[in-house]
Amino acid sequence: MKGIKEKVRHHLISTEYFFGKKDKEPVDKEKLKRELFKTIDHIISMERVTLTAEEKDKIASELMDEVIGIGPLSSLLNDPAVTEIMVNGPDIVYAERNGEMTLTDIKFESHRHLMQTVEKIMAPTQRRVDESNPFVDASLPDGSRVNIILPPLSLIGPVITIRKFLHEIAIMDDLIKRDTMTEKMSRFLAASIKAKLNIIFAGATGVGKTTTLNVLSRCIGDGERIVTIEDTSELRLKQKHVVPLETRQANVEGKGEVSIRELFKNSLRMRPDRIILGEIRGSEALDMLQAISSGHSGALAVLHASSPHDVISRIEIMIITSNTAIPLWAIRRQIANAIDIIVVQEQLNDGKRKVTHITEVCGVENDEVVLRDLFSYEIKGINEQDKCVFGEWKAWGITPNFYPRFNLYGIDLPQDTFTI
Repeated sequence: MKGIKEKVRHHLISTEYFFGKKDKEPVDKEKLKRELFKTIDHIISMERVTLTAEEKDKIASELMDEVIGIGPLSSLLNDPAVTEIMVNGPDIVYAERNGEMTLTDIKFESHRHLMQTVEKIMAPTQRRVDESNPFVDASLPDGSRVNIILPPLSLIGPVITIRKFLHEIAIMDDLIKRDTMTEKMSRFLAASIKAKLNIIFAGATGVGKTTTLNVLSRCIGDGERIVTIEDTSELRLKQKHVVPLETRQANVEGKGEVSIRELFKNSLRMRPDRIILGEIRGSEALDMLQAISSGHSGALAVLHASSPHDVISRIEIMIITSNTAIPLWAIRRQIANAIDIIVVQEQLNDGKRKVTHITEVCGVENDEVVLRDLFSYEIKGINEQDKCVFGEWKAWGITPNFYPRFNLYGIDLPQDTFTI
């Protein structure tokens, strides 16, 4: 049966069905099903073999998944409990469910089958992955993020890592119900977005930074022109006036690359009301700080860092290593003038994701950036029975320096928001 399935798959690859484009109309499932059964019957007739109705259905069903979805991984993508998928070569596929990583029974038939799946993932994108460019970031049509790395860089065969876009987390109440933050924290962050404060969302990989930013972005008014800049498209804004920009890889000749920094500089000429950076990684940090300081308020950005202090340190290092001659004291003043709030999110040992710090950037004292926690999460311990981490959020009772800004924007945010 395996040989029959491979021949049917080979036929599919040569047709209009297997590799599509972003703007391609949805596949007619009934037409595809008829085509599959017709091809199966033709091949078993040529091969002079016999298959039961169940075997035919199994081949057709699995190949339907390859055409409409991404083959053996389709069931994991359709499972709402799965948040991440990790393929380590043809025979090993892990899935994260509710924060716990487990080995699945899913396998690819061969290295070739896995590479066909890689090609299927990459087909709708404008990116490539091959021997000359053996790793790539891309997005699935549903917004899930994909990283692929191939041999010879990977010693175990093609490796695919998929971080799923969580459609069930769409509004602030979803974050509150999942115990990611409290209602007071959500009200404060929503008000901060509306008041066009500049916010950095920080945390390690996969903790939910971009998801939280996506949810909070709904607080941006429909009348604003929003420019988003990303390496790989993950943001899914609901407003009408959104201009999404995405970086470009170099071509096979090593030319044509467009970086985040270049896109950011160009975005300033596009009359944006808001600029959202999918991730700050390098020299664009200085451009962002200078743009904010010159009047482009309401900026939102993601950065990989483990704490509010680490955010400041990472931005300093990015600027220092970008071949600028700016002294450290001046960099710190620029940071303090540009950034209003740092939001740190973490994934705890039990898999739950929580906003652990909402921190105000207060200014500079003795040439050091001063930070004050407005809200923080304190871990108390671990429940021995279910291994769940338990703790509590604390509102520090501090009214931030930018509090009068809420009144300027007509936002009613009671001062008791900052108390327990």
